[in-house]
Amino acid sequence: MTGKKQLKARVRARMAKTGESYTAALRHVAGRPSAGADGTWTFHGGRHPNSSTITGVLANQGVAISEPMVFLAGGGIGAGYILWEFKHNDARHLVLGFRNQWQYPDRWTAKTLARLGVGVETHRTSGAKGAATRLTQELDAGRPCVVLPDQYHAGYWHLPPHMDGHGGHPVIVYRRDETHVFVDDRGRAPIRVPRERMDAARARVSSYKNVMHVLRPAEIGPERLAEAALAGLRDCAEHLSASSDSFSLPAWRKWSRMLTDRRGAKGWPNVFADGRGLAGALLSMWEAVEPVGTDGGNLRDLFADALDEASTPTGLPLGGVAADFRHTHALWHDLAEAAFPTEVPEFARMRELTAALRESVAEDGAASAADAEELWELRAAVDHKPPVDDPGALFAALATRLAEIWEAETAAIARLRDLVAE
Repeated sequence: MTGKKQLKARVRARMAKTGESYTAALRHVAGRPSAGADGTWTFHGGRHPNSSTITGVLANQGVAISEPMVFLAGGGIGAGYILWEFKHNDARHLVLGFRNQWQYPDRWTAKTLARLGVGVETHRTSGAKGAATRLTQELDAGRPCVVLPDQYHAGYWHLPPHMDGHGGHPVIVYRRDETHVFVDDRGRAPIRVPRERMDAARARVSSYKNVMHVLRPAEIGPERLAEAALAGLRDCAEHLSASSDSFSLPAWRKWSRMLTDRRGAKGWPNVFADGRGLAGALLSMWEAVEPVGTDGGNLRDLFADALDEASTPTGLPLGGVAADFRHTHALWHDLAEAAFPTEVPEFARMRELTAALRESVAEDGAASAADAEELWELRAAVDHKPPVDDPGALFAALATRLAEIWEAETAAIARLRDLVAE
């Protein structure tokens, strides 16, 4: 028991320091761990919720395909920036998108599976009773289901009430008993969620209310994999060559400008003029950019792995572009470190608590309620009085880093576009 506690502490410390995912930190600390299991279900972990749910279901059906290739089939990386302001609790909420079509999870799932040749039954039952009945039927037939629960209602993250309805990411529900469903959320242990909580969580967000994907067993041969990879590469190049400053690469340039814009209402010097909400926005940036967050981080490293792997089936020289995106992954890490440095004691503690929550969900099947309570209490405290000595200087430094990222990713996508041109 002492050994396990020490291992958990070392993994959490590494996650907090480096921003790595639980899986990466565990591998560095303990070597490649054995996969966890719950009866016949095997946990395969994962880096990004959308790609890992598909990979996990297919792996448990005996289909061997890597998560990077699933991610690439869906179009690879994306870009997006939105800063929300909520009057009801005087909060500022930063949303960053790093996956192709990040704002449309259903569309991404549909095209990814179509390209891979994986059949799927998608259910969108509007009524709570019908949705619950359908989930029961699928689980009783031995078919795992990909669902999109609201994280607050699912319960195992122990979020505060003001996060009600903020949504969540896809997870796999793979079995049930009389009172609970069992969830795979990229960890090594089952997550037991009371049935009534899962039903409420699935029904909470109107844009994907009660959606459920049931994947059919499939065979993905070399030719199909090559076609899916090439389609994903072309999708990525086209999508990130678009002019949208909310949902394509120009979003990074827009964000860079907003950081120092003193005239626009959405400029950070105006939005955070009184300092309120700044610490929470900076924490949101760190969580979104780094793999320690719930969405897998900036995903440039996952994309680079996909490019390296796709070089063989597609016959394209993708190694140079893969190196480009490993470079931008490092630039994103540096941005997150600059925004939320461990030199600030409050930020260091918030990083430790965030890492502890991620580790406990992955290893134990539920976050620590005490850690969650401390994190949100600390977040509220620093949101009223942020420990940032010179916000203007911080914004300027972050703006410079973002401009560099925009230039680097724009150049890399241009090179990719030339490689995959028909």
